[in-house]
Amino acid sequence: MAAVNLNTVRKTIEQRLQTELNEAPIIPIVFNNMPFESISEESFIQCQTSFGGGRYLGNGINSVVGLVVLNIFTQEGVGIGANYTICKRLRDLYNRQTVSDVIFDSPVGPEVLTSSPEGKLQTQIRITFEIFEEL
Repeated sequence: MAAVNLNTVRKTIEQRLQTELNEAPIIPIVFNNMPFESISEESFIQCQTSFGGGRYLGNGINSVVGLVVLNIFTQEGVGIGANYTICKRLRDLYNRQTVSDVIFDSPVGPEVLTSSPEGKLQTQIRITFEIFEEL
């Protein structure tokens, strides 16, 4: 094991999401710093990956923690069912899974947000994760 490459961790998280959402029903994904026009899409997901503090565990091993925030947008005015169906799919994808040494905790949410873009119903799922590095 060596120092963690944060871009590799981010790529692992995003590829898992892309693989899942490229299967029927296909749902577009938006990542940070990516152009996207939401008006033409009935449903889409915004994924934000961030890294927080870590801690030294001893014997040259560090813990690196992070957070994946998934914002799920569906058409407003048709009920919350379609949104919750997507949320279940995402929760199952990460719920207490270990993928390429990235250890995901149980997801928090979906939580309905009231500051959604016009015409969209928005819910949010937050998933903390941890990875260990040996220096």
